[in-house]
Amino acid sequence: MRLINLDGRIHLVTGDGVVDIAKASEQRFGPDPQDVYAQWEAFREWARTATPLEPSARVGTIGSPAPLPRQVFAVGLNYDDHATEAGLTKPEHPVIFTKFVSSITGPSETVRLPAGSVDWEVELVVVMGRGGRNIPQDRAWDFVAGVSVGQDLSERDLQLAGPAPQFSLAKSHAGFSPIGPELVTLDELPDPDDLELGAEINGETVQHARTSQLIFPVPVLIAYLSATVELYPGDVIFTGTPSGVGMGRTPQRFLTPGDELRTYITGVGEFTQRFKAGPDRDDVSTAAAARS
Repeated sequence: MRLINLDGRIHLVTGDGVVDIAKASEQRFGPDPQDVYAQWEAFREWARTATPLEPSARVGTIGSPAPLPRQVFAVGLNYDDHATEAGLTKPEHPVIFTKFVSSITGPSETVRLPAGSVDWEVELVVVMGRGGRNIPQDRAWDFVAGVSVGQDLSERDLQLAGPAPQFSLAKSHAGFSPIGPELVTLDELPDPDDLELGAEINGETVQHARTSQLIFPVPVLIAYLSATVELYPGDVIFTGTPSGVGMGRTPQRFLTPGDELRTYITGVGEFTQRFKAGPDRDDVSTAAAARS
């Protein structure tokens, strides 16, 4: 099953188009994309047994399939080669931070670049369909609604400025957490633990890997997180990025106005973002100058 957010309404993707779920279910399930996760098991059963649905054309602005999660988690240094390019050792436990919900966007919006050094990070995004605490690792995939494609865009100057890192702020500018274009359930994938992912800038490959290379696979992350916090239906997990980010290059390279960033996960989807100049941030520029 594949779901898509069109103009703020959740739709089921079919081979011939899309079906507005609220209309097709006679309002049993509302149009808000985030609400479907609170009724995930009932929704899956309805989608499985519903009489043939009449699709319409796939028209509208694509939003995130999980636009307003209660919690957004992200994982740092979750590929060996990315830890190496960052000059850090392989972590013994997952490195967790958050991205603020206001940064979530769909895949089609143009991003205004803040002052500083904006980097790219292709990531597999997991959306929870069931919540709980102390979720067993061997059952963790059963708690997942589906997966999507994401970018963990990061402004490196703010991230590293000051006496302590500012990961969450630096990764939460407007448009810095695009997710989409679809949510894909696990039955659509040959092996959800081994997916090809990558990124290209203006047609040049900058990242390429497989999720089987994750240091801490998705079930480990879910078990680890839920041992401390309660996970809720619709929560989002950015699972980490492989090597090839701009900060790890010599010389370093960052996104500039006019760039086109293509992000993909084979079998899940792809999207292309475009970038334009944004407002100045004197405080960030000053901090960056102080560091240099």
